[in-house]
Amino acid sequence: MAQKRIVNQNRLDIPGPVRRSLKPSYDSERFGEISEKFARFIGTARFLLYMTVFVLSWLLWNYLGPENLTFDGYPFIFLTLILSLQASYAAPLILLAQNRQADRDRVQYQEDRARDERTQADAEYLTREIAALRAQIQQIATRDFVRGEMKDLLEEIADKIKSDEKSK
Repeated sequence: MAQKRIVNQNRLDIPGPVRRSLKPSYDSERFGEISEKFARFIGTARFLLYMTVFVLSWLLWNYLGPENLTFDGYPFIFLTLILSLQASYAAPLILLAQNRQADRDRVQYQEDRARDERTQADAEYLTREIAALRAQIQQIATRDFVRGEMKDLLEEIADKIKSDEKSK
């Protein structure tokens, strides 16, 4: 005898039934990546070449082709419809790709700004340290200063010795 599964809606430790939704589910990150690839492709010379070949082939086939095999008459309404559909899908995909790029640029800008602030703080710290070192160096006797003082002392000693010799 198979046991009947009892689902208690008030308990959180038991998984509830799977709910179906009419709203489609998709991975927005993957969709964004695909839209960026599409936008990059549309912006290439290869796409323009493919599109030109496609339109010219369409026009030539439907204008110069055998009457019983043509499928789009002179005003080329079907071609216009296809190009309009392509444009109506391309525009939002390109905008989505631009929005994603703007988001990446904003994050990069924030990272650059934070790095610049750290660099500026480091530069200010180093400037203060260099100023402190310069102040300390000015208080330290330099070699030339010591030599000058020793020379002055030697001259005083020599003068004192001469004055002592004269006084004897």
